[in-house]
Amino acid sequence: MRFLFASLTLAAVAACAPEVPDSAAGVGFDDYDAFQAQRAAERAGPPPVPEGPVVGEETLGAVSLPAAGTGTAVADNAAISDEQDFDAVSARESIESDAARIAANREAMVVVQPAPLPDRPDADRPNIVAFALATTNRVGQQVYSRSGLTSTARFQRNCARYASPDLAQEAFLAAGGPERDRRGLDPDGDGFACFWDPTPFRMVRGG
Repeated sequence: MRFLFASLTLAAVAACAPEVPDSAAGVGFDDYDAFQAQRAAERAGPPPVPEGPVVGEETLGAVSLPAAGTGTAVADNAAISDEQDFDAVSARESIESDAARIAANREAMVVVQPAPLPDRPDADRPNIVAFALATTNRVGQQVYSRSGLTSTARFQRNCARYASPDLAQEAFLAAGGPERDRRGLDPDGDGFACFWDPTPFRMVRGG
């Protein structure tokens, strides 16, 4: 009687217990053996890389690039020119062919003769470049006599009328400079108006 009661109790407990899911459920496998096989493959690592070139010899043989300067390609190695191969170059070139090529290049060479510079459209204006190259005195070194009546204020006021020292020098030469300075642009008598400096033009000439 006790055995029957114990059997009925165990059967009732088993019916109430929840079903234990498969340990491989939810990971994409239908059974535990497939899951274990996948884990073993992962532990073994990736498959070995096969030795040898990735590109086959047939593919390399199909590539053909011209060698520099020859229009030909090296057999079985399209990426390397044979210009450094003495045997290959001497087979197609000679001293005579080199001389003929040099002579042809000399005949084709065109020598352009220098022509006179065109006249400046404003040739009537003073040429400050020519004036700079014709002078040798330093800036501030007096060469021409001045009356000494030009004040600093008049000098600054008159120079302010010009956008640049080059324009002031042109106006100074056009008004009778460097001998005369009616506008007070060159009070120190060096022949250079409003801080104009001939040094850059002299340097271009090499002096």
